[in-house]
Amino acid sequence: MDDVLIERVEGRVAVLTLNRPDSLNALDTVLMRRLVEGVRRVADDKAIGCVVLTGAGRGFCSGGDVKSISDARDADSSEPGPRGNIESRTSWLRRNVEAARLLHEMPKPVIAMINGACAGAGLSLAAACDFRFAATSAKFRPAFTANGMPGDYGGSWLWPRILGDAKARQLYLIDEMRDACRALAFGLVDRVYPDSQLAAVTMALATRLAALPPDGLAYAKNNLNAATTETFAQSLDRESLNMMLARHALIEARKSETAT
Repeated sequence: MDDVLIERVEGRVAVLTLNRPDSLNALDTVLMRRLVEGVRRVADDKAIGCVVLTGAGRGFCSGGDVKSISDARDADSSEPGPRGNIESRTSWLRRNVEAARLLHEMPKPVIAMINGACAGAGLSLAAACDFRFAATSAKFRPAFTANGMPGDYGGSWLWPRILGDAKARQLYLIDEMRDACRALAFGLVDRVYPDSQLAAVTMALATRLAALPPDGLAYAKNNLNAATTETFAQSLDRESLNMMLARHALIEARKSETAT
């Protein structure tokens, strides 16, 4: 279907909905490509203050649609895509997993609204978001090593930073299924809500975040992302610079408001 990714905007909140409900929103070649395009679009849109990523129907994202990917060719490229040699397949996958980097690095908060099954690449996409809110019916599983795969979409970089190294090893190597309560206790999600309340609570927080001064949020996210690799002294330098840049942005915004 052409509308495999639904984009809607409510105020300053953009909602991206993975829309392959019959497969629990598994990522086929079309959805992988559309997701990169959609995430880049909302990341660059200055009118958007917060982004929500979710899935249609009973699932958030059940991972990669292995059969679809193995049967498909990348229609938008002269390269052989998923059916070429190792080098071309690697290049094809790297282009598509760029969605995770864009989610992680965009200068605005991103909430994963996990409404159901979350597995494989779907779990990695959730990790790339700033917040993970889950419905009580949600289920979580890495689903990589049990299928002979090591994982993609940045999960092996993101989860050790979210969970710590020991728990990330448990997550990937033992490959257990977890319900929402166990996922919360383990640290996979930040909050769990009844299914009927998930959307309303998530959108309320997204609206609140989107109303904050955008430069302050952007610099805060920049500080937090950079802190994973910087020394403490480097973080102090970055914080000092970003505080002054944010202050300058606030002053300029107030001047603009006064002028109008």
